Amino acid sequence: MTARRLLIAGCGYLGQRVAQRWRAAGGIVAALTRRPGRAAELAGAGITPILGDVAEAEALPPLPPCDAVLFAVGYDRTSGVPQRRVYVDGLRNFLGRLDSLDVPLLYISSTGVYSQSRGEWVDEDSPAEPTREGGKLCLEAEQMVLQAMRHARILRLAGIYGPGRLIARAEQLRAGAVLPYRGDAWLNLIHVDDAASAACALLENEPVSEGAMVRRLWLGVDDRPVRRSEFYGRLAECLGAPPPRFAADDDGGLGKRCSNRRLRTEWGWSLRYPTTETGLPQAVHEARFA
Repeated sequence: MTARRLLIAGCGYLGQRVAQRWRAAGGIVAALTRRPGRAAELAGAGITPILGDVAEAEALPPLPPCDAVLFAVGYDRTSGVPQRRVYVDGLRNFLGRLDSLDVPLLYISSTGVYSQSRGEWVDEDSPAEPTREGGKLCLEAEQMVLQAMRHARILRLAGIYGPGRLIARAEQLRAGAVLPYRGDAWLNLIHVDDAASAACALLENEPVSEGAMVRRLWLGVDDRPVRRSEFYGRLAECLGAPPPRFAADDDGGLGKRCSNRRLRTEWGWSLRYPTTETGLPQAVHEARFA
């Protein structure tokens, strides 16, 4: 049987883990990158590199035939490139170079498309009315890919954590600095390994319940939203840092609480780290001994 071919745009923290899973299952992976140094790293990992930049249409080559596509391009704040040029124009450029628009494409979006801020529960049917630029652009990109690709699937991921991405506040915790947030606000998180398994499920499998494909949209989040004070308190314990302190005057609201029920029931997806109670100690331990 011919090995299935996956094309990835955005083969970074999440994308490379998806590539590893795909290759472990006997598949072939090609990945787009804009940096020659990164191309060499991908080749060393058994991934065929393609040099090109989604934000530069004239520098984006025709893309090879594939059986499935993962678009997981994140925004590099150090690039100086406007977000729209990456999230919207870059996606349009990429779609214009695909060999076929009739293959499954998974677009990695964000729960940032939701603006609920009073602790409400949200799911795929909740109104997505983003107030921040990133959320607005993600929502616009979702609509573009749904219109362009008959087999498009959208995965709105919560905040990804894991080894090597242990929250930028680790050093502040160690220093006992005040974190510029309210501690009682909700966080929605997912371990990177579980985010990769969700992406692979949507790329490789068929849903276990009828009617799932009508929606084409799922939330990727762990089983339990957590208060910011609990998360950073647990992180501080794992790091051997003092208990966290939070700003009393933060007015960012309580945030939202995201449900993963539909992804679990419609796709039979299960998590290795269902809550940060198990995922966070593992991430800290692995980062220490990597």
